[in-house]
Amino acid sequence: MQTYQRIRRKKVAEINVVPYIDVMLVLLIIFMAVTPVITQGVKVDLPQAESEQLPEDAKPPFIVSVNTDGEYVIKAGEADDEPVPAGTPEAMQQYITEKAMGYLAINQNAPVVVAGDKSVRYEEVILLMVALKNAGVPQVGLMTDPVN
Repeated sequence: MQTYQRIRRKKVAEINVVPYIDVMLVLLIIFMAVTPVITQGVKVDLPQAESEQLPEDAKPPFIVSVNTDGEYVIKAGEADDEPVPAGTPEAMQQYITEKAMGYLAINQNAPVVVAGDKSVRYEEVILLMVALKNAGVPQVGLMTDPVN
């Protein structure tokens, strides 16, 4: 009689990475589809003009945007856009100047810029600039698109 001897195989301690790759690709597709929806910002059609760009080593600016509906949006440096609560023009300007002065207290010498839509009344932009200057902002700039 012949006896067969069992051959013992060593256990393989490998991780199957194929399911992880599948999950990663699905997540990549989801993030690619969702990212444009998450991007926030106020649509401002800036006027075109020849102007200087901020230096590369400049601190992130404090930007106040005014869109065609007269709505104000604040972007303080790298933070997300923050809509200004609706109210009287004086109350909105007071809110904006408080935020600007708070940002400048932390980020000294950071530029303060007004981004006014080109169809916004000139008075809206001037009143905002005057309110910022009266609050103690040393310089207020105007944001433009470069000329093509």
